[in-house]
Amino acid sequence: MIANWRRRVPVMAAALWWGSLSAIGFVAVPLLFAHMPSPALAGQMAAKLFAAQTWLALACGMLLMLSARGSNPAGRMSWAHGTLAFVLGGMLLALLGEFAIAPRIMARENLKLWHSLGSGMYLLQWMCAGMSLWKLSAADPETTA
Repeated sequence: MIANWRRRVPVMAAALWWGSLSAIGFVAVPLLFAHMPSPALAGQMAAKLFAAQTWLALACGMLLMLSARGSNPAGRMSWAHGTLAFVLGGMLLALLGEFAIAPRIMARENLKLWHSLGSGMYLLQWMCAGMSLWKLSAADPETTA
């Protein structure tokens, strides 16, 4: 029972991370800009959603890294060899988006440049989370126990 639970936690964390990035970035935020009274109001609400997404991404990433620890030293992080780089990359992109890009967008500082850079980094984070989910869902159950 515990081994089964330990195999599922990393996949669920990766699914939550990737799914929330998808829902916020590709559904919720475009709907805000389509239906809010002004782009400025939509942008303020989108910033709040992206900030919440950053903390969710970091929590999921930390859970993934903690899940990589095995009980026996030889098998420790065996599934993570192909996944850990994507987890760390996605977490770094989330932090950079929140603390380097978002303040410049909110200050409307060279908006086109920073918005484009932020969108590209969000897409890269989405790809990192997706690759983590893909690799973990295809992992051999014996290596994730």
